Amino acid sequence: MTRILDLNHTDARQFFLKEESYFNFDLPTYFVFENLLNAVSNHIGGQDLSTLYSTYTIGPGQTKRHFPAEFEDVNYKFLNNRDGKFAWRPFQLIHPALYVSLVNKITEQANWNVIVARFAQFQANPKIRCYSIPLRSDNQQSDKATSISQWWQAIEQQSLELALKYEYVLHTDISDCYGSIYTHSVPWAIHTKPIAKAQRRDQNLIGNSIDKHLQDMAFGQTNGIPQGSVLMDFTAEMVLGFADLELSDRIQQDNIQDYEIIRYRDDYRIFSNNPQTTEHITKLLTEILIELGMRLNAQKTIVSNNVIKNSIKSDKLYWMSARKGAKGIQEHLLIIHNLSELHPNSGSLSKALSKFYNRIKGITETNQNITVLVSILVDIMYKNPRTYPIASAILSKLLSLIPETEKKNEILDLVSQRFEKIPNTGHIKIWLQRLTIKLDRQKQYSEKLCEKVNNQTLQIWNSDWLENNLKTLIETTAIIDETVIADIDVVIAKEEVELFKTEYDYAEQPAE
Repeated sequence: MTRILDLNHTDARQFFLKEESYFNFDLPTYFVFENLLNAVSNHIGGQDLSTLYSTYTIGPGQTKRHFPAEFEDVNYKFLNNRDGKFAWRPFQLIHPALYVSLVNKITEQANWNVIVARFAQFQANPKIRCYSIPLRSDNQQSDKATSISQWWQAIEQQSLELALKYEYVLHTDISDCYGSIYTHSVPWAIHTKPIAKAQRRDQNLIGNSIDKHLQDMAFGQTNGIPQGSVLMDFTAEMVLGFADLELSDRIQQDNIQDYEIIRYRDDYRIFSNNPQTTEHITKLLTEILIELGMRLNAQKTIVSNNVIKNSIKSDKLYWMSARKGAKGIQEHLLIIHNLSELHPNSGSLSKALSKFYNRIKGITETNQNITVLVSILVDIMYKNPRTYPIASAILSKLLSLIPETEKKNEILDLVSQRFEKIPNTGHIKIWLQRLTIKLDRQKQYSEKLCEKVNNQTLQIWNSDWLENNLKTLIETTAIIDETVIADIDVVIAKEEVELFKTEYDYAEQPAE
């Protein structure tokens, strides 16, 4: 694996223009964006995107350019319910023209060199270590799988090692991190506050260019950045890296020596031999984040004197003991259901469902009550949106074991009705459509991406601010691959939803 900061500007551009970098949440495999990104990239070439804005008449012989920040719905947004209640996370598919333009700006050689050099400053203090810089996979694993393997190798294992040195660990994270990032803090991070404020209108500063692109995506707003792409993960790391640098300076000013900090994105682990030291560092971090428009999550801030136990996620500790002994399929699923109640939306839950899928994928008939299994599974899905892809695959397998079409449709209707009861369910509707697409291609779902599957002319991005040629290119380049739809089966294959490309499980290393 290779950190993107170790890539040259050309390779970095290629990395960000990959479909896998454009969106990093789960969609069915018939959604394809790489052809569109390549077409837009070829069309823009070396031009500044502003030369491709549309114009309007303001008087006889006079025209003025439109600007994307003047238009709503430039990015496509859909909400993912997080808990089956009223918490949600907005995912965004960034407008392809703005995405390509921002990638081009960031990966211009001079700009890339500035960014890489600045990150070197962020990471100069060896006692504050960040492990969430995006990674490029160098093997068959996806970049996302490689990043999760990094979590295991770097975060959990290093935390366990630090138990030899430190008596205490404080866990904390940032509330609504991406939604709270102030776009002006990006130029502060890259160029320092004094320079950024003195040259706030200079678009030759890459920080200002990033800031402008972020506002263009959000109707001119300066609060929050889009969530759902590696490019935005990297943008967030600019601000969070700046916070690391500020924290390092303030810790040094207070002459604190007995500490180490591990950060993965917005998740912090602060180690020390004195609980007051961990709390003091947390206070300094809070002050820095407030200046950047962010705040720590008080409910998730916990200090512990059991470094070993608290270095391993609680869901994983539970599952390591609870998973043993399930004999029947229903009993197995009920144990997973219990895990979902105790540790909702956890990584262990997704892995447990993946192993359950492996158990049932070869079954062709069963005397189990399929309706009961579906009921248990849907209840897991209802409160755990992280499981939608793998749970949909399991659901498709269970439904395939029902020979009567009428019974199958009855269960599908009940599943759909269950999810209609909770708000912001665009993501599950996308996966329910995958579940039914080979059974009833025309089945209606009230989510624009679902409608796009059966109506390629439907537009999901507002491109009215672009000149006609580029606008037409974006509106007519297909993002639904009909050959994939033709090839997929009624039962969702493991390959469509799995994170790791083999049976390798990053949480279960093989014995030496």
